[in-house]
Amino acid sequence: MADGEVVQVNVNPAGGVPKHPVAEARCTVEGVVGDLQRDLEHHGGPRRALCLFAVERIDALAAEGHPLASGTAGENLTLRGLEWDALGAGVRLAIGDALVIEITSPAPPCSTIAGSFEGGAFTRISEKLHPGWSRLYARVLVEGVVRPGDRVRVLAPAS
Repeated sequence: MADGEVVQVNVNPAGGVPKHPVAEARCTVEGVVGDLQRDLEHHGGPRRALCLFAVERIDALAAEGHPLASGTAGENLTLRGLEWDALGAGVRLAIGDALVIEITSPAPPCSTIAGSFEGGAFTRISEKLHPGWSRLYARVLVEGVVRPGDRVRVLAPAS
């Protein structure tokens, strides 16, 4: 699988969306430093420490008429160049100099991101309804700082 790159790192210190671009952020087992999670029942925590989305998916959705942009769907890392359909639970990614993460699940969409979708149709990125179009949750295996432009490498799955 080809390498990718980080396009944008996104946080919202007040919680919720949109998430705003930052020059860098530290990713820990509990999440992204500087990004508040207000609803810990559905977001955040060790198995959902990071939310990822592909800029290629964002661009395609925008071409469909959705007013979506990097960070407005609530993702912490906007990525480019990965085979999004091939990323699933258990796939590990090395990002930048130190960060290592593992995909845990698709990230179910919720009504808080409805403003980024034509007619509020946030289920357009539901994995159940549109496989391969979802954001992804990941846990942090090795903490580190992430920046736009960082290389993203797909690692061999854990044995």
